Amino acid sequence: MNLPRTLGVARGDEPADLLLRNARLINVLSGEIHPADVAIAGPLIAGIGAANIGGGYQGRQEIDLGGRYLCPGFLDAHVHIESSMVPPAEFARAVLPRGVTTVVTDPHEIGNVLGLEGIRFMLGDAAGSPLDVRVNAPSCVPATHLETSGARLEAADLVALLAEPKVIGLAEVMNFPGVIQGDPEILAKLCAFHGRIVDGHCPGLSGHRLSAYAAAGISSDHECVKVEEAREKLRLGLAIFLREASNARNLRDLLPLVTPANERRLCLCTDDRHPIDLLGEGSIDHLVRLAIADGIDPVTAIRMATLNTAEHYRLKDRGAIAPGRRADLVVFSDLSAPRAEEVFVSGELEARAGGMVHKRKHRRYDHVPKTVRIDPERLDFSIRAVGSQARVIGAIPDQLITHHLTFEVPVRDGWAQADPGRDLLKMAVIERHHGTGSIGLGFVQGIGLTRGAIASTVAHDHHNLVVIGADDVSMRTAAMAVANAGGGLAVAQGEQEMCVLPLSIGGLMSEWEIEHVRDRLQKLLDHSHRLGARLRDPFMAMSFLALEVIPALKLTDVGLVDVEQFEVVPLFV
Repeated sequence: MNLPRTLGVARGDEPADLLLRNARLINVLSGEIHPADVAIAGPLIAGIGAANIGGGYQGRQEIDLGGRYLCPGFLDAHVHIESSMVPPAEFARAVLPRGVTTVVTDPHEIGNVLGLEGIRFMLGDAAGSPLDVRVNAPSCVPATHLETSGARLEAADLVALLAEPKVIGLAEVMNFPGVIQGDPEILAKLCAFHGRIVDGHCPGLSGHRLSAYAAAGISSDHECVKVEEAREKLRLGLAIFLREASNARNLRDLLPLVTPANERRLCLCTDDRHPIDLLGEGSIDHLVRLAIADGIDPVTAIRMATLNTAEHYRLKDRGAIAPGRRADLVVFSDLSAPRAEEVFVSGELEARAGGMVHKRKHRRYDHVPKTVRIDPERLDFSIRAVGSQARVIGAIPDQLITHHLTFEVPVRDGWAQADPGRDLLKMAVIERHHGTGSIGLGFVQGIGLTRGAIASTVAHDHHNLVVIGADDVSMRTAAMAVANAGGGLAVAQGEQEMCVLPLSIGGLMSEWEIEHVRDRLQKLLDHSHRLGARLRDPFMAMSFLALEVIPALKLTDVGLVDVEQFEVVPLFV
């Protein structure tokens, strides 16, 4: 930063590098919308002047916004870039033209596959992008002892990340039972990040247990699904991230929480968004539009997407349009539904009309280790019946939580069968990191397949190979299609592979451009819907059916997990 020059521009003694004239400035600091000229020196805002006033700021380059709106660049309070199915540099192409200039990411998806090597891969890939990618160190790799991941990160491993300039805190602490009970390893991680931001993850937690969780220094939660839950957490000091993900659409349910008295403790986050939603609906900009459409004041909605998040993460150089702050700016015309028309990052025009100004050079990822180790001889989806009543995972549309159901399952010659007519499908989670052959088997209701199977190596958070199907043959075909691709998503019927999306980077991300990934994903969804799937995105839903930190019943390679009891339970009652 050239402070003497910045001050010279601020005083009006020197021309700005860039002057944005005739803006309607969204002032998230004062709560106003007012006319202004914005003078930029290098990467910083140097001064704010009254629009159309003689003797005001001058610029070497001037752009007349003609009364269009100007707001700070959006910040995503919590996102897993891996869920976009592309690495950070390509992810930037999707979100930056939509006005997102900073994201706070938790790379625990790749961390669960490749450990520190995976996290450093994400940091390195993001380094050349105009999108500012800030990282919270993954706190739970693995998420719990009830899964097998590809890596384990202890407190000593995470300490090594503190030296990385882009690492700002500790990511969502999902093992809330461990926090509450004072598990020594969890406490060691909290102590290692003392003085940094520590984000939370505690779905449904309340009462004394919530107090214990907050007392550990946890600062936020993004898992609320009801206003009452969010209000209790707010009262105990947690910032609440209002989430609208691809499979967890909680924003509208939580907007009644927002009041003038509490909105400064609320941020917006996307958590997990698939390419179809990113490119179709948008990122944080989509959440801003949803909030405004539901009656939230536009300045408040934009503040939750900018200043609140910046202050939560102590990023004092952004989040508002004011002298001395980064010139991360979004230009748009419609206050009722903001859509970015130009996006500036550190004073440079980086996106216009929905696309990047500068074309990204294609990168090769041959150096990323292969991570899918499946022995086809050990794939066996047969379930020995030890009763007729089985515990069944009940999938809930657009939610991460599940029902804990009990079904009468059909039995043939002593073997439990799927029953597609009752939407009772088999589910398997196959350990794929170490080639152990370990398989967790169970049943799921709510996916809707009447025939065939779907499979994926995207299975939060361990990212083993998960398969759901109406018959064992289709399940095997889908699983092997994914394994042979080095990771990815697949749809199969019988012995026919219908469609495959390879995700060769850790079994999570593609080397393709995001538009190509979107198109192939859409084909996968079309095939799955033709096979009877009722959910909008059965792959995203399936990926969370293996996440044993969100109630009520989940399946990992270790077995069926009763999340509320936090233990493996028998499949048959």
